[in-house]
Amino acid sequence: MKVGIKMATGTHTVEIPVDVQAVWDYVSDLEKWATTVPAYKKHEIINDKQSIWTFEGSVKGIKKTIQAQVDITEWNEPSNIKFELKGLSDNFTGSGNFISEEVNGKTTMTCRVEVLAGGLSGAVLTPIIKWAVPKVASRLTESIARKIAVFS
Repeated sequence: MKVGIKMATGTHTVEIPVDVQAVWDYVSDLEKWATTVPAYKKHEIINDKQSIWTFEGSVKGIKKTIQAQVDITEWNEPSNIKFELKGLSDNFTGSGNFISEEVNGKTTMTCRVEVLAGGLSGAVLTPIIKWAVPKVASRLTESIARKIAVFS
């Protein structure tokens, strides 16, 4: 890792009272949960492995719109989705995954997101992503869990 470049990481795990297939059926359909991502503004599906996401929010008085390309790199039903992020509006990269594991009829779902800010904008983005990424991981995971529990 280069000096001066900081990575922000967020990981959150929830237990959902449904089987792993119900979790997969929900998480594998981007349209079902896209709007639950914190600071979500819109998304555009390019193909089944690629989409463009736009986020808008205000952190510590700084209003910012961020666009990111999301590429699905692994799609292993019913337990694992891996993705990579690339900033289109700002210089950042990242990755993450959803992992689901069924135990005794309940499913443990973990969402992990890592974001790395680089370049000149890294100095501005790093405090924002270090604050936001853990919150995004926990809010997204909790929101998906609530929706799955309601719809299953």
